[in-house]
Amino acid sequence: MSLRERFDRLYAERPDPWDFETSAYEHAKYDATLAALGDRRYATGLEVGCSIGVLTERLAARCAHLLAVDVAEAALARARERAPAVTFERRELPAEFPAGPFELVVCSEVLYYLDAPSREAMLEATAREIAPGGTLLAVHWLGDDATPSIHARLAERFGAPSHAAWTDDYALDRWEIST
Repeated sequence: MSLRERFDRLYAERPDPWDFETSAYEHAKYDATLAALGDRRYATGLEVGCSIGVLTERLAARCAHLLAVDVAEAALARARERAPAVTFERRELPAEFPAGPFELVVCSEVLYYLDAPSREAMLEATAREIAPGGTLLAVHWLGDDATPSIHARLAERFGAPSHAAWTDDYALDRWEIST
């Protein structure tokens, strides 16, 4: 079953499968995500795996133009209602990675859904499409065994993060990309 089919089925069963709208964990993580960006504003941003747009709505205030992508059309329909000023597209990444350059790329709780070759392709696409001086922000739940190795691989590819805020529940790293 493809990721698209898997997530279409998931959102058909539950419109908010991870309780993004009501979860204290999610809201605290979103607060930490925005705090990690500081006061910086971005001309262009990409949110990978936007789901129903709860974080998207908050990221939109930081970006003049934000592209938010997801594989599930039902999730995108709800996200479009929540954040009508954002551009939403149905894409399965990394194969359909959008053309940049993006000053901000946010990968929150998505990379562990990809197998190792797809994660590597995501890193390459991100490196290719992020603007010099851009920001990459990755946040993932530590309950998934792959998260520490994913963040270690990000550090191998992009260097030491300029900001790291790991809790007992999630890993949050920010990179400023020089090239």
